[in-house]
Amino acid sequence: MSFIKHLYICAGISTLVLGTSCQDNTSEVGSSLVSDQSEVIIDSLFTVSGNTVQNSAILSRTTMQLLGGITAPEYGQFSSGFVTQFMPAQNIDTDGVSINDIDSVKLVMFIRPGGFTGDSIVPMGLTVYKLTRQLPASITSAFDPNGYYNTQPWATAMYSANALHNDSIANLAYRTISVPLPREFGQSLYKEYVDNPTTFSTPQQFAKFFPGIYVKSTFGSGRVMNIVDTRINIHYTRHATIGSGSSLRDTTYHFTRSYLAVTPEIITDNIISYTMSAQLENSINSDSQSILVAPAGTEVQMNFPATEILSSFRSQGQGYAVLNKVSLSIPAESIKNSYGIKPPANVLIILSRDKDAFFANNKINDDKTSFLATYSKTSQSYDIANMRDYILSILSKEKLTPEDYTFTITPVDVVTESTSGGYYTESYVTGINPYVNAPAMTRLRLDKAKIKVTFSKQTINN
Repeated sequence: MSFIKHLYICAGISTLVLGTSCQDNTSEVGSSLVSDQSEVIIDSLFTVSGNTVQNSAILSRTTMQLLGGITAPEYGQFSSGFVTQFMPAQNIDTDGVSINDIDSVKLVMFIRPGGFTGDSIVPMGLTVYKLTRQLPASITSAFDPNGYYNTQPWATAMYSANALHNDSIANLAYRTISVPLPREFGQSLYKEYVDNPTTFSTPQQFAKFFPGIYVKSTFGSGRVMNIVDTRINIHYTRHATIGSGSSLRDTTYHFTRSYLAVTPEIITDNIISYTMSAQLENSINSDSQSILVAPAGTEVQMNFPATEILSSFRSQGQGYAVLNKVSLSIPAESIKNSYGIKPPANVLIILSRDKDAFFANNKINDDKTSFLATYSKTSQSYDIANMRDYILSILSKEKLTPEDYTFTITPVDVVTESTSGGYYTESYVTGINPYVNAPAMTRLRLDKAKIKVTFSKQTINN
């Protein structure tokens, strides 16, 4: 194969391979065969524009639950409660246990240390209601629970973040809000398990027997709790006979079992109410600032300069050009506030036309039409290392439409898993959900966003 023909093939498959590989090959023998010129071109003269849009209803795609409310002049007024079904245990202890041996029942909500926004001291109150209907499968943060629950309170509790229960003996890394429930509920679980064990076979079957609960913040303001796990525990005694002969004796054991829990398989939803502060409204409406507010607040629609990038590549890359890299960095400023509200840890940058389907179908970023960007405290920015595959996907189009370059920047929660092998641990993303972690906000400086396009160019002179 001649040298020139080899270059032609490299240019022909430039959408599949890095230009540097072709350039490395040519550097070995190029000057001995032809008079040519190799160069790496970097173009960064691109501008990004965008605007703030509402994001008031987010899909329920997480087991994380928010409870409480805050009012901050710089952020706005936020409150959240939640509705949830439960995953039942498939086995309930009945050996040596009677229905009358059930001592008490508690709803237990788990919070990691520091897992709240706001004042740790202010007392807060909550009320638990029993659901009377099954929750809809498609449910969002704008869900109205009216008509789904018994308005007669099932249980109430008072709590503060610095007085939550901590099991120091077990050295557990969480705090709990514990709410006593009627003992009769535990007895009804026991009876149903004995009479109709298939009720506990699936969460769908169990929801017909017990649709779930609605937990509402009913007293106090100044704190939002981030609940990472919710269970209903049954406390009971178990009777057994131990020993033998003359040492034979009856013994009673005390047990606590989590017979119901919130898991990814069931329906759970944060019911969020948010009213934006006048300060933020003015920044968005009068100053045209691009501001992210979460959960269920705002997101940013971004016009990416894809047309200009393609034009630059085609004009400067005449000859044999290979696109190497397209990077994006968006500065993100913290907005000063009295509640320590920070920028969201992660954002999804996705073609706007694909956003709804992305969350509805539980997708993860493909780094072609959707990108995950993590907030860097050091650079105070959200960065995408390489958007090359996106540019290559539109390279063959003669004319782009707005849906080809209009992106949505939205806050997300990221689920990861890790695998270990030898001396390394590798983490990978298994889920990306609409953000509900805690109140968050940031100002995106699209006017200072930096795009860097790098491509290799080979010019051949015969």
